[in-house]
Amino acid sequence: MASGACGDRTPRSGCRGSNPAGGTRHKAPDRSWSGAFDIPPPHRQPRTRWSADIESRALEVDQVSVSEETAPAHISAVMDLAAEAVMCVRRRRFLVDSKPVLLATSYLPLSLVAGSAINQEDTGPDGTYARLSELGHAPVHFREEIRSRMPSPDELTQLSLAPGTPVILICRTAFTEEGHPVEVNEMTLDAASYVLEYDFDA
Repeated sequence: MASGACGDRTPRSGCRGSNPAGGTRHKAPDRSWSGAFDIPPPHRQPRTRWSADIESRALEVDQVSVSEETAPAHISAVMDLAAEAVMCVRRRRFLVDSKPVLLATSYLPLSLVAGSAINQEDTGPDGTYARLSELGHAPVHFREEIRSRMPSPDELTQLSLAPGTPVILICRTAFTEEGHPVEVNEMTLDAASYVLEYDFDA
């Protein structure tokens, strides 16, 4: 779904393309189903800012799968893992008014999350990041990399994209207080549905 969004590099300090005030703001342009919503750092539940113009409409998940897989090379490099490391892989598709707008694939070291609710489709109240906190691996710092390209055939189908529509790739790595990466989340966005908005001081 969102493979290859992360660069082949080991974790480093600092942020590129992230909002230091609290996450990337993904603003959708004016459409019958559009509005604006924030995706804050993932240790908080995603919250919407649609109420002013879409009232009860919400960002919903219609597909969830959880599997155990060998880490792709670019993921093991980012997380500083051995090439044969096994990951818990969570894949989701998000909709607004039945329109697919976002694909997300999260990679978490199985050695950290084995036997927890993170390995289930329903991770429980407050989601994956609450469970990581309970396991003693609370995410407190995030790094994002942003790229854009034309969609793969699978992305074209999954996001129901119009011909010629590019996708935006956001790769977010979550770190603990000690600087250990605990999750890589590769997100693929319908570029026609979003404006990326950043607020920061000079």
